[in-house]
Amino acid sequence: MQIISLKTCDTCRKAIKALREVHPDLTVVDVRADGLSAVEFERLFGVLGDALINKKSATWRGLDEDVRAGAPVELLVAHPTLMKRPLIEHDGEITLGWTKDVQAKWLG
Repeated sequence: MQIISLKTCDTCRKAIKALREVHPDLTVVDVRADGLSAVEFERLFGVLGDALINKKSATWRGLDEDVRAGAPVELLVAHPTLMKRPLIEHDGEITLGWTKDVQAKWLG
């Protein structure tokens, strides 16, 4: 199981703590510190589409309209914190966020 998160995100920290109790083999990838490749963002965008971009984030609000109109994968590569988080992937399944439904799915 892998979680793509941001270490400064409170929700991500809560998710990591809860997931480690059930999935001790959890791999944590910090989207800012570790980064993701353009190929990886392309794959994730192919699966999740626009849901992958957090348009409520401070990063998004700080971009001007011309930049926002750019190609989504290029935006994510240039501004990885635009990615909605946490993104959890396990056995080919992917979820975004840490809602009650996501928690029930991964925590049982």
